[in-house]
Amino acid sequence: METFRKSDPRPGRIAYEVAGLDWLADAPRGAAPVVPVLRYGDEGGAGWLEEPRLPETHPDARAAEDFGRALARTHAAGASHLGAPPPGTPAGGGWMGLARLPLPPTPAESTASWGAFYARDRIGPYLDAPAFTEDERALLARLCDKLAGGVYDHGQPELVRRSGQPASRTHGDLWSGNILWTPSGVTLIDPAAQGGHAEEDLAALAVFGCPHLERIWAAYDEASPLAEGWRERIGLHQLHMLMVHCQLFGRGYVPDTLAIARRWL
Repeated sequence: METFRKSDPRPGRIAYEVAGLDWLADAPRGAAPVVPVLRYGDEGGAGWLEEPRLPETHPDARAAEDFGRALARTHAAGASHLGAPPPGTPAGGGWMGLARLPLPPTPAESTASWGAFYARDRIGPYLDAPAFTEDERALLARLCDKLAGGVYDHGQPELVRRSGQPASRTHGDLWSGNILWTPSGVTLIDPAAQGGHAEEDLAALAVFGCPHLERIWAAYDEASPLAEGWRERIGLHQLHMLMVHCQLFGRGYVPDTLAIARRWL
């Protein structure tokens, strides 16, 4: 079996990824498949993991629909609170790519309001990105104030609500490059797993485009109906990923970020 080895010198980065993969894989039968971790460890302060190199195939509509339904079941496995870290995550939070990701360790350190959580832990930490001017930061801060007031709070999909869990079990970085189309269906890789809102995973798939995206969304919505207005909120739920990209990669992502912010002010 051909394998793939990944290493990372950042403290806790690989341990967080392994914890996230285990947590996502620990969802009930029918949830989205997750790449297995064969081995992992630490050498000289750098973490590493080894995974099988999975065969890839051309995306097709049936696999997309199967994935939509499976992702709904993954989300329905739930989490104890918004921002919940996977069990086994090292202290200090997580990572989304090269960016730090706040993960409140307990429900008491999070909030029941999605808008308050999103403002404080998913937009606020990146307001100091050098890509933004002072006026742009002020605009984004106004949006954070509005979100924190709860005006845009909205429910989780039906299967999550039925589970009784306050948050979805999300991949957390579900752009199209983090799903593999294999002969046996879509497999998840490279998560920033956390308790979150299911709509953020669905919105992330559209940030850079995804094959058969409408089929994925439709199958998901059939399996676990989404709260009214979910399509209108796609941009709002993309804002976190775009803020991270503004911090990491500069002004190229600022126009799209500000356009979304202005839409919701």
